[in-house]
Amino acid sequence: MYQLEEKIWFWGLMVIPLIILIFLLLQWWKHRMQRKFASKPLLKKLSPNTSLFKSILKVIVLSLAFACLVMALVNPKLGTKLETVKREGVDIVFAVDVSKSMLAEDIAPNRLEKSKQLVTQILNNLASDRVGIIAYAGKAFPQLPITTDYASAKMFLQSMNTDMLSSQGTAIHEAINLARDYYDDDQDTNRILIIISDGEDHGELATDVAKEAYEEGIRIFTIGVGDVKGGPIPEKRNGVIVNYKKDKNGETVVTRLDENTLKTIADVAHGSYINGKNTTKVVEHMRDVLNKMDKTEFEAKQFADFESQFQWFLGAAIFFLLIDVLLLERRTSWLKRLNLFNENF
Repeated sequence: MYQLEEKIWFWGLMVIPLIILIFLLLQWWKHRMQRKFASKPLLKKLSPNTSLFKSILKVIVLSLAFACLVMALVNPKLGTKLETVKREGVDIVFAVDVSKSMLAEDIAPNRLEKSKQLVTQILNNLASDRVGIIAYAGKAFPQLPITTDYASAKMFLQSMNTDMLSSQGTAIHEAINLARDYYDDDQDTNRILIIISDGEDHGELATDVAKEAYEEGIRIFTIGVGDVKGGPIPEKRNGVIVNYKKDKNGETVVTRLDENTLKTIADVAHGSYINGKNTTKVVEHMRDVLNKMDKTEFEAKQFADFESQFQWFLGAAIFFLLIDVLLLERRTSWLKRLNLFNENF
């Protein structure tokens, strides 16, 4: 596990392209002036020690030295001690619909991106609860197992897209079945499954499976994304809409938010349904739900001690600067005798 203490110093890396640009402009200007001064054969006789390769190598070494200096200022830290800590919370699994219908733009920017925003904001309001993520369409796929690492949860969440599952459709019962295996049976924690979907369930088993899940101690809450009036499913190329999905008859497919299905699933599992149009309301609703639930103590492992690693990058920066001073200066006589740059005729 690592941490970056001062990420703002990464902006310093922008100096490296500037150094390279200045070097290229300087070489162009020198070449132009030299052509005005004398012909190429004459310049070779007048300046036999000139080496373009040495100049390029000098810029590379200086760039590496500067990059290492920037990394030293960022100060990466490595976790050196893993310890077990006691926490109190609830086990929450997010099941995110990644079917093609989630590309509909009847809610900005589209249903899938809105789903990601909702989950991210809920995560931002959690304290010590454990979370897991499931992606589902025609099948369900485990995206992230139960963890207290919210940063990893957000990273996996942002990588989700409608192409990650080849089996299309919206089989909510598949997501519920997979979630039933997500929780740790050795720890008696309160268990919540949050389904984020447009509700277009292409199966008929969701209600029965939701009842079975509740009997196992899992309460299901559903969040609807989309509009009941519906919208077409765009087909994009390079981020630009080129067409809309059509059915067998050539008619544009309109996908609608099915709130009834989501409400039914939540009701049979003693949860609740909320429309996901207003992010603030969704976050407040889930916060109220979690606050009313009993928190269960569980053990979690986390890195406790982090050691700074800036000294390695600082040492590398000094090393590259020494190479620049000791090896790349034109007046280094012993280097000339090595004839590394074909300077001796």
